[in-house]
Amino acid sequence: MVDGIANLPRARDATLRTLAGISIAHWVSHFYILVPPMLFPFLKEQLGVGFIELGFAITVFAVVSGLTQAPIGYLVDRVGARLILLIGLVVGGLAFVLLAFHLSYANLIVCAAVLGLANSVYHPADYAILAAHMDETRMGRAFSIHTFAGFFGGAVAPAIVAGLLLAFGGRGALLLIGAVGPLVALLLAAIRIPDAGAASSAPGAATSKVSMMTPAILLLTAFFLLLGLSNSGIGSFGVVALMSGYGSSLSGANLALTAFLGASAVGVLAGGWLADRTARHGQVAAVCFGVNALIVLMIAVTTLPPVLLLAALTVAGFLSGVIAPSRDMMVRNAAPPGAAGRAFGIVSTGFNLSGVAGPLLFGWIMDQHMPHWVFGASAIFMGLTVLLALVPERSADIRKKPAVGILPS
Repeated sequence: MVDGIANLPRARDATLRTLAGISIAHWVSHFYILVPPMLFPFLKEQLGVGFIELGFAITVFAVVSGLTQAPIGYLVDRVGARLILLIGLVVGGLAFVLLAFHLSYANLIVCAAVLGLANSVYHPADYAILAAHMDETRMGRAFSIHTFAGFFGGAVAPAIVAGLLLAFGGRGALLLIGAVGPLVALLLAAIRIPDAGAASSAPGAATSKVSMMTPAILLLTAFFLLLGLSNSGIGSFGVVALMSGYGSSLSGANLALTAFLGASAVGVLAGGWLADRTARHGQVAAVCFGVNALIVLMIAVTTLPPVLLLAALTVAGFLSGVIAPSRDMMVRNAAPPGAAGRAFGIVSTGFNLSGVAGPLLFGWIMDQHMPHWVFGASAIFMGLTVLLALVPERSADIRKKPAVGILPS
């Protein structure tokens, strides 16, 4: 009894250490995603190419990451999440180092593909470790802190990259950025991040034989796709849409987008607290996105005064963030035992698909001079997301419902 009480602080320290380490890894993931666009001015001058060629590198990154996310999820469950995560951190950093040593357009495409492969490890590995080692009563908050760390990595990337370029030049910045991934991998190894997946399960566990093509997993993949599409229009084309269709100035449009993204980060933390206090994660997501759809639809069909527009986008961003931990809990609940890596790898493919299709769709909308439809299409995707959010829980309720004529004892 005394030994058990004495071990409580030690177990809590291990849990906090794991959460901190995995969150730092997620910070690196989002930081690395934002680095290439921040380097575009330097790369354009050094390589003598246009923005179309540079944009193709981002497309290569998204396609490779999308195609490899599900296979990496299978690998996580077979050989263990820790090893895959450490390899991903090292490989992601080496992509930037390789570009620094050989600066050419062909090598930029190769490095974009390598970075896309490295990026595919984070969701399957991170979530497998968190799902296996976080306190069940605080799982939602753990997911929210992990997601917030990713948001923060993307938020600080522009300032860090700009500062490194000014201080060390392009090649120096690439080398220092590339060192981040391997250094974080060393940190995670030093603090002994626990493992998850088949490598850490009982001998003989046949996790590789678990079927993942369940209706719930497929519906959640579509849910992630619609979720990504609903946010990509506002995030990628919100500024130009507000300027061309709503009479906003550049500073006003940037302020509105900053409010949307900043409120999303705050909403993620609030959503973690909420996710730990309910088992109805689909209903939480449906209610938040239902209200969100109405707000964004109002923006689409009216021209709000600047103050009201700023307030509307702030609320919309907050609600978008609130659903993130509930979204992750839905995937965790749908994953078969020992298959969290595969489940998160498969459903995260929906995000990658939206990253490829979203810019094309919303770019076409802007080319047709229909800026209001950036918000209109987002509202439609949100409405479809609401419907899909409720399906997995309804299916679970049907499975749990006792047969007709049989009374529970």
